[in-house]
Amino acid sequence: MLHYAVVFLVIALIAAVLGFGGIAGAAAGIAKILFVVFLVLFIVSLFFGRRRPPV
Repeated sequence: MLHYAVVFLVIALIAAVLGFGGIAGAAAGIAKILFVVFLVLFIVSLFFGRRRPPV
């Protein structure tokens, strides 16, 4: 998921350099959403991840 966020960020940067403001804004918005979803899933996995039973 983090990979897709970075891909959309690169697309947004390239579109902004080339002057496509609408596409750049949309791609940046998608990148932000994917990054937030990644952070939420990462934090949830830290708290509820598999724990090994004590030996």
